[in-house]
Amino acid sequence: MFDDGITDKLFFSNSRLDKTRTINIVENALKNADDGELFLEYRHSEGLQFDDGRLKSASYDTSQGFGLRANVDESSAYAHSSELSEDTLKRASDTVKAVKAGHSGSSSIEGPSPTNHAHYSNSNPLEGMTFENKVSLLEEIDSYARKLDHRVKQVITSITGEWQAIKIIRSSGQVCSDIRPLVRLNISIMAADGERQETGSHGVGGRSDYTNFIDPTNWQAQVTEALRQAIVNLDSIPAPAGEFPVVLGPGWPGILLHEAIGHGLEGDFNRKKTSAFAGLLGQRVAAEGVTVVDDGTIPEKRGSLTMDDEGTPTTSTTLIENGILCGYLHDRLNARLMNMEPTGNGRRESYAHSPLPRMTNTFMLSGKNHPKEIIQNTNRGIYAKNFGGGQVDITSGKFVFSASEAYLIENGRITAPLKGVSLIGNGPDILTKVTSIGNDFTLDPGVGTCGKAGQGVPVGVGLPTILVDGITVGGTQT
Repeated sequence: MFDDGITDKLFFSNSRLDKTRTINIVENALKNADDGELFLEYRHSEGLQFDDGRLKSASYDTSQGFGLRANVDESSAYAHSSELSEDTLKRASDTVKAVKAGHSGSSSIEGPSPTNHAHYSNSNPLEGMTFENKVSLLEEIDSYARKLDHRVKQVITSITGEWQAIKIIRSSGQVCSDIRPLVRLNISIMAADGERQETGSHGVGGRSDYTNFIDPTNWQAQVTEALRQAIVNLDSIPAPAGEFPVVLGPGWPGILLHEAIGHGLEGDFNRKKTSAFAGLLGQRVAAEGVTVVDDGTIPEKRGSLTMDDEGTPTTSTTLIENGILCGYLHDRLNARLMNMEPTGNGRRESYAHSPLPRMTNTFMLSGKNHPKEIIQNTNRGIYAKNFGGGQVDITSGKFVFSASEAYLIENGRITAPLKGVSLIGNGPDILTKVTSIGNDFTLDPGVGTCGKAGQGVPVGVGLPTILVDGITVGGTQT
């Protein structure tokens, strides 16, 4: 994107790096390598948490640094530093040159096509509100939540913001840059009725400033939703155990799709043949009507990027179309080794990390069924509306997820709320058991963070209401 010289000022005018000499050092470091880049990063971040009627914590951080990488065949050499100076960059250059020993390759591999189409503004959310106003906002949310219901016993609210500026320099001298805002508002409420206590939580976020999220109409809706979940859970009964038809609600339950299926579609796992989807391109891997997409171009969404962390513009990549596996998610290294095109999914947590194939916003497209009809056609099953944590084994696709809000379905009706619902299954197997797909697709409200190889990056997930004909439910009743 065009940043009006902001990144040049950050990385060259305000540091001990000269732009021309930096480009020359990068060209020399990556000569005869198959690929590589210099990644420059500057980041502002803040976080405030209000708990028990007072400001419990407040943090503000500024960081900067670079990461220099050289790729040769399947090997990578990576050096990074928080010091932006020519001497440090030269030492990093000497380090990454070691991977090229005896290699006669060429660094002439084409860099990504540049883009000037940004999917968010370059505004800095940390500068849009004073510290005092942010504290007042959290205090107001706390007070509003406590007045809604006498059963509210604890309110935890937090607001976080980030402004990240990056510049990428390739061996060809190609330079590209991006500026990325990111904000998030979280609300957690504990309600009590007698001796029983339950919690509910809700959050929103995206790549913008705080404007939309501090509007009272918006944050009051988030408080109401968190309280609703807590009150529902106060009446929950122990979940049954066994195999049941499971209806997954729209939006955030797409985290199951992300974890149990999405990771298995990332290029590195498939190149190494450690994914359950390896070698299955062109084959049916899901029921008819199942179409899964990863789209990093949706304006202002949490997982969106104008370009990835290698400089490749993000795209909308169809992974599964009408049940047929048709693509993987690629960074440049794995795309080159698999003779495929990069998809704009090379992502890293910071300058101190090498990029990996990662998801952006991953979701299943809508079908034709009305959500009410899906429930009405389920005689006895589980309706999972919201999810908590989960674990997945990429190689086998096996997963375990806990539902933070779930209900029993009896005779085509949603009845008692359930406590202690765990869904246990196999990602590829689940896709083949999808028998109904709702017409109510939605993305999550902007709270996802994905972990892989010790790196966390913001992501989006999404789903319409779907019926899976048979998932093992781990509960407390048999």
